[in-house]
Amino acid sequence: MRASLTSAGGSRISYADERPGDRDAQGALWARFSQSLDEHGEPTGAPLWGLINPVRLRETMSKLLCQFCREPARTPHGFLFLRSIEEGLPEPSTAVRTAQPPFCLTHARMAAKRCPHLVEHGYAALLAQSAPRYGVIGTPHRYTADRSIQVLASDGVPVPYGAAAMDWLVGAQLVRTLRAFTVVDLADL
Repeated sequence: MRASLTSAGGSRISYADERPGDRDAQGALWARFSQSLDEHGEPTGAPLWGLINPVRLRETMSKLLCQFCREPARTPHGFLFLRSIEEGLPEPSTAVRTAQPPFCLTHARMAAKRCPHLVEHGYAALLAQSAPRYGVIGTPHRYTADRSIQVLASDGVPVPYGAAAMDWLVGAQLVRTLRAFTVVDLADL
């Protein structure tokens, strides 16, 4: 890792060998992550519920693909997201932020039965008409007086796009804001 200059003259964290694709269109730097791929470039192995693959998460959240099959997640009525109700049901009049990619209907039904966290705490199926990008959850860094880069503890709070803190963040999770959503029953879809 190294410090580099932004086009505005500020500083930001960079990879020493930064390459196309390390940053998204908004300029956020993303964590690199190795993964096993088959001959078609598809990830191999069984899903590891609860573990985050930043590469897959970024792809599925950026393109609004099903987090399981990576096919377009848009249904005729919007985008389908599952959310734990550990902290209660979301109110449709509020904006909900999520770092969890959407699902196609087939895999939403499967996840509702197999994801340990959703099974334990229950879930709400949210059908969103709009899900714009909000920001990134990642690992913050800072440039020190001795010209080294220090890794800071992450608080898990999303940094909004455009915030100064984004310059020194290595992203792991893209966050979207769900707007104009309704709580639906998967059995009714």
